Amino acid sequence: MDKIKMFFKQIVRIVVRSAIRLYFIVIYRVKVLGRENLPKDKKEPLIFCGNHRTYNDPPLIVVTAKRHVRFLAKEELRKNKLFAFLGVIFDGIYVKRDSKDVAALKTTLKALKNNESIALFPEGTRHGIEKGQKAKDGAAFFAVRTGARVIPVGISGGEKPFKQMTIKYGKPLDFSNRSKDELDEITEEIMNEIIKLSK
Repeated sequence: MDKIKMFFKQIVRIVVRSAIRLYFIVIYRVKVLGRENLPKDKKEPLIFCGNHRTYNDPPLIVVTAKRHVRFLAKEELRKNKLFAFLGVIFDGIYVKRDSKDVAALKTTLKALKNNESIALFPEGTRHGIEKGQKAKDGAAFFAVRTGARVIPVGISGGEKPFKQMTIKYGKPLDFSNRSKDELDEITEEIMNEIIKLSK
């Protein structure tokens, strides 16, 4: 039964991913740059980190990353039926904000150790950079703890429909030889790359 459910889930995922991709092509004339920077080994665990501007950012990464990506998202999104549906289809990992969510932490570590890919926004909220908020150390922690490489992602344009949106993937960042005492420095390095790519 589980295999049958997974089969149908994968079919629905393909259909939904195609519909979202078409949406971005038609409505935002999306332009994807830097795909050559994405590792060819689909079994390599990766941590995608991008700047966060709108609700379009997570699905844009999901449909352009060339692999199955599990997004870390705030628990409140489950209240929205559309986002709840997308969370089920794309195996979203929900996080309780402003608290140490041990369950989400364990789920994310397990996913990376199982060679899955995850995505998150170090800003923690939309327009975090503009608001002057300190970036979260989550990506740095997961990179150091699991050895997974970080893919910086910059998203720009598309503030309104029919205005071109661009997503640019940077070169993988390897922090496997760094320590947990350097999380702030690693986070700053990741954010610097994201900012460069988003300009």
